[in-house]
Amino acid sequence: MTDIGVRVVRQGVRRGAARIGAATPPGRDRAVDALRVAAVLGVVLGHWLVTALVSDGRTLRTASPLQHMPWLAPISWMFQTLAVFFLVGGHVATRGYASARARGVPYRQWLTGRLTRLFKPVAAVLGLWAVAALALLLSGAEFGTVRTLVKLALSPLWFLLVFAGLTAATPLLTRLNPLWPLAVVLHVDLLRFGLGGPSWLGWVNVATAWTVPYTLGAAWTRGELERRRAGWVLLGSGAAATAALVAWAGYPASMVGVPGDGMSNLDPPSLAVVTFGLAQCGLALLLRERLRHAMRRPVAWAAVALVNLSAMTVFLWHQTALMATTATGLLAGRLPGLHTPPDGLGWVGVRLLWLPVFALALAVCWAAFRSFERNGGGRGRRSQVVRSHRPSDRGTAAKARHV
Repeated sequence: MTDIGVRVVRQGVRRGAARIGAATPPGRDRAVDALRVAAVLGVVLGHWLVTALVSDGRTLRTASPLQHMPWLAPISWMFQTLAVFFLVGGHVATRGYASARARGVPYRQWLTGRLTRLFKPVAAVLGLWAVAALALLLSGAEFGTVRTLVKLALSPLWFLLVFAGLTAATPLLTRLNPLWPLAVVLHVDLLRFGLGGPSWLGWVNVATAWTVPYTLGAAWTRGELERRRAGWVLLGSGAAATAALVAWAGYPASMVGVPGDGMSNLDPPSLAVVTFGLAQCGLALLLRERLRHAMRRPVAWAAVALVNLSAMTVFLWHQTALMATTATGLLAGRLPGLHTPPDGLGWVGVRLLWLPVFALALAVCWAAFRSFERNGGGRGRRSQVVRSHRPSDRGTAAKARHV
């Protein structure tokens, strides 16, 4: 591309970014959107880095570099960002519910709108994988391979079910102190690990563990976390508690599940993943002002706004993008970093080179299925991060919508 072409592209990007910035409501807290994007992209990158589909003949099985290199556990600290997503989700939901009540919108109508936008993109994922699984089985694929692929593709759905349940319970959680669900998680782990209780007790934490950051989001809405001291307390106490649990209570250092390990911090959630989430939430709160300042840059805000428009599409399809790349690559044989065991730093280096290919596959999925999310608000309403100004028949009027 010539220098003139580069300048034209840059000017086009700047003009587009300026339009998005001008269309954004002045009172919008852009740090909230930036945190949501960081949480979603953290999960996506984390899965792409620690999830491997190893080819053993005709069978594909899941593996993780953390199995062979447990000292890479800090990678999971960087990319296990679900607590931040629940923090932002609790903040947005409680604020939205309060706004709906002030406008006289019934709870049922408010909840239906939010769940429709949440679950409509799921229909496309379920439909495609139902057809794909049937086609693979009819073509003679190993049942174990099909089960591995379907399980991996649909694994993000557990998160949506929990998030939907917490959203439905928002009126009850609006003023709930986060210490209450934290106490439940503590007692569940004490019973199952300290007193030899049944392992199924851990599944109580699937809801209560994520209620902790969700109710922190509600406290944020109430204005209780505005002082920087709150962020420092959460960061310091959460980090100290997590370190103590890992060092002296036998909790794994990895904040994601590792195939073959006897204990997982995430499946089901443990006290360690909750305390780690508290530290993450504290860091997120401390970064708000810096993020607000960074989001004043038109290009940075435009990127965040555009990702937010398709956040659920990105989240739901990123595993499919990984598997599509892996399956396509098999046509060329067993490729390093894609089909080989993740048992050394060489694999990690090659896997990093595959990330742009995964991103390209995800972009194809986004282009094909983004309409399910864009039109997920019901009655033709489109879910948008910024106001979209469209000329009316008279040419000057504009319509404004924003989430």
